[in-house]
Amino acid sequence: MTDDQIRSFIEDSVEENKVLLFMKGTPQAPACGFSARTAGALNTLGVQYAALDILPDPRIREQLSALSGWPTIPQLFVDGELVGGADIVAEMFESGELAELLGAEHPEGTGQPGEAEAPAVESVAKAPIGLENRLQD
Repeated sequence: MTDDQIRSFIEDSVEENKVLLFMKGTPQAPACGFSARTAGALNTLGVQYAALDILPDPRIREQLSALSGWPTIPQLFVDGELVGGADIVAEMFESGELAELLGAEHPEGTGQPGEAEAPAVESVAKAPIGLENRLQD
């Protein structure tokens, strides 16, 4: 698969999925704490999302970062726009902005959206919608 094909696949995936998380590993088996925490925030909000593991081919990460202008993984896209990485997603989760952006209910607990804490790594439980990784030969 060429770099252009990988780039095209990434562009199509971002366009075709309302909520798309590029991560290390999968939501069921994250390969880093940042990816686990970001998937956990989406799972806690109960939103449906697609996830793509960037680890099978280093060119996926290269082309993704070239497209997004964002150097780190994970990267969350909503409605075709980059939201950000783990820290931004955690801040948005805690403030209630992520729930608002995704049209989800903010989790109950402390009462105020700004008082909710981003989920811990162990919060990755619900399965997202599948996104077939067609980048592998």
